[in-house]
This record gives sequence, C-alpha cells and structure tokens, in this order.
Amino acid sequence: MNTIVQKNVALHVAAQERTTWGQTMGQCARAAVALCIVTGLAYPLVTTFVAKAVFPHRAEGSLIVKDGAVIGSSLIGQNFTGAGYFQGRPSVTTAPDPKDATSTVSAPYNAALAAASNQGVTSQSLETAVAERVQAYRALNNMGAQDRVPVDAVTASASGLDPHISVANAKHQVERVAKARGLSEKQVADLLDKQVQPRDLWLLGEPRVNVLELNIALDALAMRGSADNNKKE
Repeated sequence: MNTIVQKNVALHVAAQERTTWGQTMGQCARAAVALCIVTGLAYPLVTTFVAKAVFPHRAEGSLIVKDGAVIGSSLIGQNFTGAGYFQGRPSVTTAPDPKDATSTVSAPYNAALAAASNQGVTSQSLETAVAERVQAYRALNNMGAQDRVPVDAVTASASGLDPHISVANAKHQVERVAKARGLSEKQVADLLDKQVQPRDLWLLGEPRVNVLELNIALDALAMRGSADNNKKE
C-alpha cells in the first residue's frame, strides 16, 4: 500500500514540476516578446516621433543643403585645403588602400572609419607630427617663428571628424583667406564673428566655429562681392 502511495506522490510531484517548468518557459517567452515590442519597436518609434517633432533638423542628421543638394552635415568636418577656405583640425582617419587591401591610406574626415591615433604625450611620432604641423601652420598663415599656435590647429580630435575649430584658430586664418578671396580682412573678420557659436547652455565647452558653415557663408560673401563689382562695371 505504501509503495502505491509513494508512486502516486512521485507522479504528482513530477507532473507539478512539468507544469511549473512549462509555466516558467511560457512566462519567459511572453516577457521576451513584450520586451522586444517595448524596447525594439515602441520606444524607437516614440523617440523618433518626438525628435522629429521637437528637433526636426537634428533628427535628420543636421544635414546642410546648398542649391537643393546635401553637401554635408554640421556634425562632421570636411577636408578643406584651398588657401581661400578656413581649414579644420587635422584628421588622422584612414581608408583601405585601393592598391593593397591589407593596408590603409590617409583619408581625412572619413566618416566611415572614425578613429583617433591613440598616441599619448610620450609618443615620439606624435611629437614629430605636431612639430611639423606647427611649422606648416605658421608658414601657411604668415605667422612668426615665435607666434603661439592654437592647440586644435595641430592636434587631431578623438573621432577625427570634429567639425569645429577654436575662435583663435579661425582668427589666425583670416588674413590668408581674405587675401586669397580678394576681400578685406575686416569683411572676413566680421563674417567670422557672426559664425562664432557660444558655449552650450552658456556654460559647457568653449566658443567655437563650425568650419563647413563658415566656408559656406564665405562663398556667399564672395559671390555677393563679385555681383556688386559686376554691377559697378
């Protein structure tokens, strides 16, 4: 009799364990589905809707449009090398070498491969590179051998895509840009002053200049100057 009771008890316990296990698995599955719906679908949709409603320009990538075409983003720098343009920070981003798939080549402001050099202050190669950039910057902007060079003019940012430069860096470039454009230094300096962005919330960071936006405004100023000259003629 006891053997029969023990068997029944064992069967009952096993049935309860199977039921409990099944319930647990069911609960886990339902929780996983609910979590996916909330975090993978509902939350992204809500945040996207709110962002587009409140910050439509930023939600779309802060794209800059000129003559109906997207020419860049205010969040990503571009490599300006012409004498008539303000130039951004050095960028050490790279890209695959088209001639050798196992190596890379320099590709400034390559947004597909944002990266820093990971070189520290004790790096001899970094020290050499900065010294070379200092000499090149002074020569390009007609500066003396003892003139101080802004740090951001000779060091790359962490991402290699920094779209801003310091106000001091931009001011050192005014003379060169004005000469190359055939504009007065005052015209370029006044334009620069209008493009200076203040600290975030008047507290965070430093005043800065978005290089792409400044150069677009510079192109517009030069075009207005040419149009005015043509009218006078």
